[in-house]
Amino acid sequence: MSQQPTRGTWTKCPHCGGHVNQLEWGEYCQCPHCHQYLRLTAQQRLKITVDTNSFVPLEFQRKTNSQLQVPGYAEKLTENQQRTKLKEAVLAGQATINGVSLMIGVMDSHFMMGTLNTEVGRVIRVLYTTAKQRKLPLIMFIASGGARMQEGIFSLLQMNTILMAKREFDATKQVSISVLTDPTMGGVSASFAFKNDLVIAEKNAQIGFAGQRVIKATSADKLPANFQTAEDLLQHGLVDDVVAREHLRGYLATLLKLHQRG
Repeated sequence: MSQQPTRGTWTKCPHCGGHVNQLEWGEYCQCPHCHQYLRLTAQQRLKITVDTNSFVPLEFQRKTNSQLQVPGYAEKLTENQQRTKLKEAVLAGQATINGVSLMIGVMDSHFMMGTLNTEVGRVIRVLYTTAKQRKLPLIMFIASGGARMQEGIFSLLQMNTILMAKREFDATKQVSISVLTDPTMGGVSASFAFKNDLVIAEKNAQIGFAGQRVIKATSADKLPANFQTAEDLLQHGLVDDVVAREHLRGYLATLLKLHQRG
């Protein structure tokens, strides 16, 4: 009989290197040794955030821009779709949290690092537009490595078009909330990630524009240990609060209740 553990029952923590049984991660995917979090899929995030069976996805025809015809891009999209069970790097729809209706979008770093492209931009614009039409508050969980290089300038254009949709949503006077998760980087952090009414960061999330390796290479400065962490951003007044994952649902429920409009 083999003495090797069954495949998939143990995972090496990417933060501390400790070996963790699949049962030890728990509902919030937190390492029992170092207490750091694993990155969640969009489906996992919804499961721990919204009321059970309340999420109804937005349905419309999807079309990803491939005008640049980058070799291998179509195959990469197909592989990511099959692996994540998502059509693109964001999942959006209507749901409830503690009975309060809202529109919610969740970016997924497991799909091409949650990069912003034409389709992700369109989904987020539709999310804001639908929230405006239905007069509902909006929560956006953000996880992204930045703009998707395979779509070049078309990806970068999404930053402004999303901000325009957000500006139109603001006319409803409904609250909009960003929840910055690990990682929130690049053009996403430079545009809509920080533009909602309230900007909350998940504990221990990495948040910035350029990555630490690039900054070290260009500046030759020694970076502090807490550089680009959610906690450092809070200390410098760049986010409104930092919340542990296990407390986020209750925290968001309170915010929604306090900001309810007729």
